[in-house]
Amino acid sequence: MVEAFVAWPGKREGYPEPERSDLGWFTLVSGDRTPSDSLSAGLLDVESGGAGLPPHRHAQAEVYHVVAGEGVVTVDGVTHPVRAGATVFIPGDAEHAVRNTGPETLQIFYAFATDRFSDVVYRYS
Repeated sequence: MVEAFVAWPGKREGYPEPERSDLGWFTLVSGDRTPSDSLSAGLLDVESGGAGLPPHRHAQAEVYHVVAGEGVVTVDGVTHPVRAGATVFIPGDAEHAVRNTGPETLQIFYAFATDRFSDVVYRYS
């Protein structure tokens, strides 16, 4: 049985390519870092004026909850404007992308129904 725990954002992670520096995330729950199973979650930051998270897909369903900022989330070709308070369900294998349309950082809490973030294989379009 997994015990309850409290997670705090650690080091900001991101892509090594400078052109993707507008994206970063903080892994909060992942079986390789926390005493957890069956769930992986974190915070995604999308800076204003950047390219955002490009179209991609993965086997696991995902939930986004917008914590701050505003932007658009495109799922299977349908664009949804989002702002703080919005929640988006993304089915497994659905193509999706995120873009910041506001002046401040778009911050999104995300969760996958899988033990580790490393289990999520991103397939970019």
